[in-house]
Amino acid sequence: MKALITSGGKGTRLRPLTHTQNKHLIPIANKPILHYAIETVAAAGIKEIGIITNADSDEVPRAIGDGSQWGVKITYIPQESPLGLAHVIKIAEDFIGKDPFIFYLGDNMVVGGVKRFVDAFESDQVNCYLTLAKVKDPERFGVPEIVDSRIVSVEEKPKHPKSHFAVAGIYIYDYHVFEAVNNIEPSARGELEISDAHQYLIDHGYQIGFSEITGWWKDTGKPIDLLEANRLVLEHTDPKIEGSINGKSSLAGNVSVGKGSKIINSNIRGPVVIGENTVVENSYIGPFTSIQNDCYVRSSEIEYSIILNKCKVLDIGIRIESSLLGTDVEIVKSEDKPSTHRFFIGDQSRIELV
Repeated sequence: MKALITSGGKGTRLRPLTHTQNKHLIPIANKPILHYAIETVAAAGIKEIGIITNADSDEVPRAIGDGSQWGVKITYIPQESPLGLAHVIKIAEDFIGKDPFIFYLGDNMVVGGVKRFVDAFESDQVNCYLTLAKVKDPERFGVPEIVDSRIVSVEEKPKHPKSHFAVAGIYIYDYHVFEAVNNIEPSARGELEISDAHQYLIDHGYQIGFSEITGWWKDTGKPIDLLEANRLVLEHTDPKIEGSINGKSSLAGNVSVGKGSKIINSNIRGPVVIGENTVVENSYIGPFTSIQNDCYVRSSEIEYSIILNKCKVLDIGIRIESSLLGTDVEIVKSEDKPSTHRFFIGDQSRIELV
């Protein structure tokens, strides 16, 4: 079995972070999202992985490499423009050939791995195996209609969902899926929809298996989803202290501090992950926060947030919470008069003031 992982698209719902960074390389608990996808399929025993990339960028290949660090072989498949998930499968036909494969959306995360789904696909001898997850907003996803324990239809982003399930971003197929993606037409938004491919398989008598993801699954397409995924991963992270903690600091719960980092006169309440060469001084870092490398936090409070490389948060009098700070962001207290708020903000940023 092979694997096909997406890493393309524009990440419009995560702008402005994705103006300068591929969304699949945004860190969760200080590790790029795409790493989790590769680790998951590698843990299922899959050795050959195709990764779909934006044709106009080599950012992902440069960041990920040939796959040797995970014991797999990675082939990069460029996509000229984001024309839908079924189009992703269509352009991967030469790579997949006649082999069965798992199709994994690279910005999705699931606890518990995927081997159980691979095993079910093989034991049930189906042509397509879908994973389902109960969600509060099924209208954002492909939604299955289930009758007598069978999926009888799948509708993409329906106004009136026929169930509370979403088809999660983990699918397993045999080669018959190529018949489907080569025979469906683009939707009203100009894309080859994966739900239409599933409906084609249903309509033409192919066998569809499914199971519900009983742990947690997260599509990290929106900022709040990134924060929630960060929380869920941090809950399962083991503590590791490689930096220095001075005597006036207090650590509670699972806290990791990377090499060269310093915790000075500060309280850290885990689960928290702090990267390398970062300084936290006279500050409070609360649960479910990840701070990357080369950051400086002084006389400030941060909780339930993701802080990327080279950020500075200095002398801020109110707690920063539920926030995402991109690379090289500075939030500092100004000493100039009169006392005013001063902003230097890129396109599609969002700031909430109290």
